[in-house]
Parts: sequence; C-alpha cells; structure tokens
Amino acid sequence: MRHLPLAALPLVLIACSAENATGQNAAAATGDRPFKTSIIADFESPWAMTFLPDGRMLVTEKKGEMILFDPNNGTKIPIAGIPAVDSAGQGALMDVVLSPTFAKDRKVYFSFSQAGEGGKGVALATGTFDQASDGTTKLGDVKVIFRATPFVEGNGHYSGRIAFSPDGKYLFFTNGERQKFDPAQDPKATLGKVLRLNLDGTPAKGNPLAAKGFHPAIWSYGHRNLLGIAFDTEGRLWEQEMGPKGGDEVNLIKPGLNYGYPLASNGDHYDGKPIPDHRAGDGFEAPKVWWNPSISPGGLIHYSGDLFPQWKNSLFIGGLSSKSLLRVKLDGENATKADQWDMGARIREVEQGPDGALWLLEDGGSSQGRLLKLTPEAA
Repeated sequence: MRHLPLAALPLVLIACSAENATGQNAAAATGDRPFKTSIIADFESPWAMTFLPDGRMLVTEKKGEMILFDPNNGTKIPIAGIPAVDSAGQGALMDVVLSPTFAKDRKVYFSFSQAGEGGKGVALATGTFDQASDGTTKLGDVKVIFRATPFVEGNGHYSGRIAFSPDGKYLFFTNGERQKFDPAQDPKATLGKVLRLNLDGTPAKGNPLAAKGFHPAIWSYGHRNLLGIAFDTEGRLWEQEMGPKGGDEVNLIKPGLNYGYPLASNGDHYDGKPIPDHRAGDGFEAPKVWWNPSISPGGLIHYSGDLFPQWKNSLFIGGLSSKSLLRVKLDGENATKADQWDMGARIREVEQGPDGALWLLEDGGSSQGRLLKLTPEAA
C-alpha cells in the first residue's frame, strides 16, 4: 500500500550494489501461478488505483476519468472535478493516493499530464472527496500544488508517481526526464528526479542538494522514467524505472545520490548508441537489480499483507512489454529477483488490498483493461 492505514469512513460514504548490477541474478519465469486470478471489472486504459477505507476504490483512466468503483457489486461512478488532461502519447490521468489524514480531511492527491507554457509536463494536484446522498461524486476544491519544471515538447516519460513518508509528513513525487536525457543531470530542472515535498506541494526543508544550488525539491537525480515508488516497513524508499534498451531498474533511493542516467546505465539507447555500464567507483549509485531484456516496469508496491505470508517484504512490479507480474525479494538494503509470472497482458499497476490480496490493472492499450484480484489457490 502506498498510503498509511486509515480509519473507516463515516456512514455517509458507505453506498544493486555494483556486484548485483553486473551479476544479473536472473529469476526464471514461472509458468504455474501460485495464486487464483479473479476478473473483477474492465476499464478503459486504466493507470492507477487506490483503496478507500470502506473497501471501494478510486481508479484513474488514461483519457482523464477518475472512477469510484465498488468491487463488491461492480458499481462505477464517474468523479467530477478532474482538470483537463493532455493524454497524447504517454500522457494520462496518472497516480491517485489518499492523504495520510484522509479520514479527517477527505483529501486525495493525484497526478496528470497537462499542456502549458513551453510545452507539456506532469502536475500534482489535490481535491476533496465528496459524495452526495444521491451518489453523485466529485473532487471539490481541486488545486494544482506542484508542476514539473521546465515544461518541454513531447509526449513521453512523465512518471508522476506519489508516495507519502511513513510518518505522513512528506510527499515523494517522481518526475520523468521526458525523453530529453540531459535534464536528469540538470540541477535546476525537476525532470529525471525524485522530489521530496511538503504536503502542500512546496519543497521540503532540508532536502540534501538545495545548498549545492539544485532545485530545492530534489531528493535524488539521474533517473529516466520513474513509474513506481514505495516505502518498505523499515522506512526505506524503493523505486523502479524504465531504463533504456536492456536497462530497467529497481533502486534503493537515498538522499542526494546520483543514479547516473544518461551518463551510466546497464542498457543502451534505442538507436543502438552505447551507454557506459554502472561500475564501482564511477560516482553513480547502481541499481539493486536490473533486467536485460527489458520488462517495461509499471506499478510498484511493497507487500506487507498476511494473505501471502511467504511474500512479505517483497516488491511486486507490473510488467508492460513483458506482460508479467514480478516479485523482488528484499533483505535489508539488498534485493534479489525472485519470481516472474506470465499474465498474458500488459500490467500497468499493482496494489495491495485491505485483506492482503494483490490487485492488478491491465494496461488497456495493447491489452484489455481488466481489474484482477489475486488470492492464494486455497483461498
């Protein structure tokens, strides 16, 4: 789960280290799935989901729709109040996460791509969840609290993932390098970065690179397209990103570190131009695990549930081009590839349900857009 445990809604709302980077500790694809897959619903190019305290879900769709969905009866209610989304290319209504204090303030955080001065970029916004007695639902008082800078031309690598620190005081937000390469190393741009913000969207005090002249929101840099971010139970921040050809990564994010892109990567550019591999002493932080061939990682969660006790302290990753669900086992600051299950469709998002079930969203682009629930075979 990418938000903190929350109290129930009131009744009105119920209706590698360098060695690892070069070692490639590959996990063989496992054909037999050790879980039962239930098809719950179908959406139009869904992108992300999150659970409300009452068990219902918020689901975002690429074109700019947010849906209130009840998995118990299949009811779908469109949520009004969403700003205009520029959904060309990889643009979308992206992540959606509840405020750490949702039970009190009903605040929802979400990200989306928008057009503006200079081109396009990813925006972070908030709104207040409001459902009337007749069931109509909206986000009220919607405001954009942060925009990536600079806006640039193009329709790719927005990123836009959201995670709250375990203490609920800070918001971590990913900005992709927008297929422009160099901004990932530019200290003034937020592109190609993990950002640490206050809950109101302002840069958090004490960010590690501000005194060196970097944009004050930057927490780490040298990233490409960051499509997953999650804290483990010990407070470590994990991130996965689509690297170039043969260079998808899982990283342990530490403050102030440079993760190398586009100066170092275990993949190469899609035009065949080589990129120097990560190597000890190069000044860049190497990924904990990486993939060649690429898996095209989508969503990311850290699993902490009881339904699959054997998988506690694992990361789960949705695979797009690989059409798979992947598990990465964690051991302190180390990570190891564990399982890769063929799902037969592009998996955009992974979430942990209130009972510990795994929930997946298919991409809905070159595959269906189904919502799947994974439970143990014996369940």
